[in-house]
Amino acid sequence: MKVIAVNGSPHKEGNTYHALMQVGRSLNLNGVDFEIIHVGNKAIHGCTACGQCAKNRDERCAISSDPLNGWIQQLKAADGIIIASPVYYSGIAGTLKCFLDRAFYVSGVNGGLFRQKVGAAAVALRRTGGSATLDSLYHYLTYSEMILATSNYWNVIHGRTPGEVLQDGEGVQVMEVLGNNMAWLLKMREQTKDTAPAPAPVAKVATNFIR
Repeated sequence: MKVIAVNGSPHKEGNTYHALMQVGRSLNLNGVDFEIIHVGNKAIHGCTACGQCAKNRDERCAISSDPLNGWIQQLKAADGIIIASPVYYSGIAGTLKCFLDRAFYVSGVNGGLFRQKVGAAAVALRRTGGSATLDSLYHYLTYSEMILATSNYWNVIHGRTPGEVLQDGEGVQVMEVLGNNMAWLLKMREQTKDTAPAPAPVAKVATNFIR
C-alpha cells in the first residue's frame, strides 16, 4: 500500500514538509509506503473552465504546460492521498489551490479517480487561520467520496521558521496519530474489499437553483 502526500508549500523543506514527514513516519512504521510530491514551487496554471476534461474524459487536463497530468496518474495509482498546505491569508496557498481545482475536477469528470481512497489533509502555519484552511482542504476530499482519516485534534501544526513545527509537541502528536489512523483505514479497506465491497458509483444529479 502506498500514500502520496501533496506538499503545497513553495518551500521544499519548510514546515509543511516537516508536518508531512511526521505522518509519513507513522505510515512507514505501519508498513505503508510514503512519498511526497512537491507542487508548491511549480508554475501551475489555474483552471480555465474550458470543459475539455469533461468532454474528452481521458483523465487529463487540457492544460499541458505544467506537470499536473503526471501527478494525477500518481494520485490515481496511490491507495491514500494527503493534501497539505501552509496558510496564506487564512486560506490555501495559491499554487496548491490551482493544483487541487484542476486535479480533483479531472478526477470527478472521469468517474471518480480518487473515489474510495483514504484521504487526509494537514496544515502548517505560524499563528491563525488553520481551521479555515483545513476546512477548505476537506472540501476536495469529501466531494470526491474519499474515506477521511482523522486524528485526536484538528490536523494543524504551528511554527514559523523551517522545522520549528517540531517543537509543537501537540501538533507533532496530531500528525503521528493521523498517520496511524490512516494506516489502519488503509489496512481495513484492503482486508474487507472482497467481503464488504464499496458501493457502486452513481451518476451525479445536478440541480440548478435558478432556472
